[in-house]
Amino acid sequence: MLVDRAGRALGTAPKTSVHGRETPLHLAFSSYVFDGEGRVLLTKRADHKITWPGVWTNSCCGHPMPGEALDHAVVRRLSYELGLVAERADLLLPDFSYRAVMANGIVEHELCPVYRVLVDAPVAPNPDEVGETWWMPWKEFADAARNGLLAISPWCREQVPLLIELGSDPLTWAPASLDELPPAARP
Repeated sequence: MLVDRAGRALGTAPKTSVHGRETPLHLAFSSYVFDGEGRVLLTKRADHKITWPGVWTNSCCGHPMPGEALDHAVVRRLSYELGLVAERADLLLPDFSYRAVMANGIVEHELCPVYRVLVDAPVAPNPDEVGETWWMPWKEFADAARNGLLAISPWCREQVPLLIELGSDPLTWAPASLDELPPAARP
């Protein structure tokens, strides 16, 4: 779903046309999966991905289908990419947006609300999407990401400081209101 800077829907475009050198702003999501111990699930993007192949990042990212609620898209993609069944996804950063350019000129330009998901199940990565997974204590990950000690995707690098502001324990972060979502992302 293509959006303007205010988060209003402008129409749709195939995924293949929204990740190139002239990438229009479009709706996406990022999610951070945690287990009961407060460890975050990191994923290494599959080596054949168009954007940031082989790069470590947050648990799962993706795009909603037209008319699909973002939290449903998160749950759908977690099942597809990681074999995880989640009951819900909690909205954390409703208006996160970023633009990043790869060395080859390919651009990511997304209005990308961020979600937290709690799971208690083994991960079964889909090799079409994920090269590796790594459970890491949140504080260790957040400190390493904030201090540049861990090579991660540009969107994840921007999201971590904002998540740190929510508190030290990711299991107790208060969800944001759905009313804070951009208009195109509201249910």
